[in-house]
Amino acid sequence: MFFLKTFPLSRPAALQLLRPFSADSLPTLTLFTKNPCPLCDEAKEELEPLKHRFVLQQVDISLPENRVWFDRYRWDIPVFHLNGQFVMKHRVDVVLLDKLLRDAEKPKT
Repeated sequence: MFFLKTFPLSRPAALQLLRPFSADSLPTLTLFTKNPCPLCDEAKEELEPLKHRFVLQQVDISLPENRVWFDRYRWDIPVFHLNGQFVMKHRVDVVLLDKLLRDAEKPKT
């Protein structure tokens, strides 16, 4: 089971995507999606083996308050950000995501 936060994301709330990673919390993987999105469903299945290493936050780009994300990603979902930074679109790159999660898990010096 994923740690899952799903909520509409207004412009001020979008700034929380840019929050820095805290060493005592899991990184946030944001999935920009809409309903229906079969590719998004496939992507979530591919994330299963890594699900204990991040919090999954879904942003429904079809909601009016997410117009900025709709304009940006309308033709590209699924799109993923890790701690507010773009990492991939269309398909899950498990090798890349694993590397980025390992980097995020390293203690800060």
